[in-house]
Amino acid sequence: MTPPPDRRALTPEEYLEAQNSPEFAELKRRFRRFAFPMTFAFLAWYLLYVLLSTYAPDFMSTQVFGNVNLGILLGLGQFLTTFVITHLYVAHANKRTDPIADEMRERLENHDFAPGAGNASHETTGGSTRA
Repeated sequence: MTPPPDRRALTPEEYLEAQNSPEFAELKRRFRRFAFPMTFAFLAWYLLYVLLSTYAPDFMSTQVFGNVNLGILLGLGQFLTTFVITHLYVAHANKRTDPIADEMRERLENHDFAPGAGNASHETTGGSTRA
């Protein structure tokens, strides 16, 4: 797909300027504060399930009701956890990271990060990166 004729391509310097901006640092911080703990928690939960399956088969075969045992419920809990984490991430992104990313994209499209563009402070655009 070709860009519209009135749109100028971004330069590597503009991308570097955007990457070095305080807004991008804040965007990375907000993403990491969610993603790293959530990833660790999910991997620990998954590892616990695998370890219980391997080393505690009697515990995992505990009947809960009918032919349904604890292992099946915990296995289904893995799927449920995936959906819950996805929902939490979407809510987090919509509230905490997307506004900054949208503003940065708009500034990139307007070439506000171009060398010599004045690189006006973020406050002059009326926006704020602090939540």
